[in-house]
Amino acid sequence: MARIIKFEKNDCAPCAQVSAFLDNRGISYETINPFDQPDLAAKFKIRTVPTVLVLDNEEVQQRIIGFKPEELASIAL
Repeated sequence: MARIIKFEKNDCAPCAQVSAFLDNRGISYETINPFDQPDLAAKFKIRTVPTVLVLDNEEVQQRIIGFKPEELASIAL
């Protein structure tokens, strides 16, 4: 099963939009603030928030940067 991680900051409006989008579709995800976990952010080369990663066996299968509903919808498929 895929693991979904959303990198975000608390005061980020697009981050809140991504959360609402995923929540409304019942998609489970982990939320990580890249400033609180810089090693993990560096491992996945996170340069901006929001960034959503879909992982399979810790390998990135999909990377969505920003609030892009059409790409986020593909996660649920």
